[in-house]
Amino acid sequence: MSEKLTRRTFMGRTAGAVMVGGMMASGRIWGANERVGVCVVGLNGRGGSHIKEFGNKPDSDIVAMCDVDGNVLKGRIRNYKKEHDLAPAQYSDIREALADKQVDAISIATPNHWHALGAIWGIQAGKDVYVEKPLSHNVHEGRVLVDLEAKSKQIVQHGTQSRSDATWMRDIKLMQDGFIGKVHMAKGFTYKTGNRHSIGHTEYQDPPKHLDWKLWQGPSQDQKYCKNYVHYNWHWFWEYGCGETGNQGVHQMDLAVWGMNKGLPVSVNSAGGRYHWKDQGETPNTQVSTYTYAGGETMVFEIRNYGSYPEAGSLTTGNTYWAADGYYVQGKGFFSMDREPIPVPDDEAWPKTDGAFQNFINACKSRKKSDINGTALDGHMSSAHCHIANAAYRTGKTLTFDPKTERFTGDYAKEANKMITREYRDGFEV
Repeated sequence: MSEKLTRRTFMGRTAGAVMVGGMMASGRIWGANERVGVCVVGLNGRGGSHIKEFGNKPDSDIVAMCDVDGNVLKGRIRNYKKEHDLAPAQYSDIREALADKQVDAISIATPNHWHALGAIWGIQAGKDVYVEKPLSHNVHEGRVLVDLEAKSKQIVQHGTQSRSDATWMRDIKLMQDGFIGKVHMAKGFTYKTGNRHSIGHTEYQDPPKHLDWKLWQGPSQDQKYCKNYVHYNWHWFWEYGCGETGNQGVHQMDLAVWGMNKGLPVSVNSAGGRYHWKDQGETPNTQVSTYTYAGGETMVFEIRNYGSYPEAGSLTTGNTYWAADGYYVQGKGFFSMDREPIPVPDDEAWPKTDGAFQNFINACKSRKKSDINGTALDGHMSSAHCHIANAAYRTGKTLTFDPKTERFTGDYAKEANKMITREYRDGFEV
């Protein structure tokens, strides 16, 4: 196991940075030809994409990798060295990686329960942060992260890549400018199958020696190890994941929330179940959530792991928006109420974008938060929608919600508000 780092030693190792408002800030001014040194944190699955993206950009380098699984870490380092003839520094503890002065930015691809805390520690250490979706494991830690980012000078970008897609950037701007009138309803859906299947049952046992199980759990409460938690099926357990709504679903949720542009809802209902699969998973494989906003607008969000039906055509994910004067269908464009296509004006400019990862690097170098596509606040709004839907599902109640305090109200508030946050392990509190 890695050397135990207290907060004091963690912050002490970043002594080369400057304290700004209780946080660290490097104050670096980037030259045009300088390269951003990135440490990828969490190397299995999605982490491999982060390594590929940041390792092949003209102005970024993978200078370090971090993972609590020694076998995964060694394998990624070995493959990267073979491909690039470079051997990044390797760490099992994110706090050691954050103390590395060669690391300018961290890219977080860990399980969900580590996203917010890893990002918070990154900001405090004066590092820029690319954090995978969902931004958080619960509403509370998302808000803490957003407030911390707002006080800092650090660049934080959320990993919902559609925010860097030129078509979405153009078309949602048109919607928000009133191109088809006031938007009053949206629907998002995710019908992922792929590796969505019964996960069976695995027995609790001692963790393998190459895995730092306590560090893998991080901010969560100590649990016995079982193979179903590592490395992918943690998605389907409430302790670590957020179900399909907070997994693939958060991408479509982000698009729905972005297009609606109504902030957080005032009520939510969610129903479904884990049908057909009699397995160890806890989260639903079929779930329909309905949101109502202060102005009476509504949003419907659906996930299912059995496949699609004719409404979706060949799509496994999609979004549709309805407004006063027409509607918009993902991949098909704008339509009038008479179902006639509405062409986008010829003079409507295409937004400039270099893709999610390059846009993050661009913002790291410019130091302009306005260059970020998918801010921490954007990520919080979309992720919070997922979290409160899951709370409604788990309580089995229609819940009322206060967007200002970001807490549930009404008859079932006491039970539901327990899910706004969690009990954190000592030393890993948010």
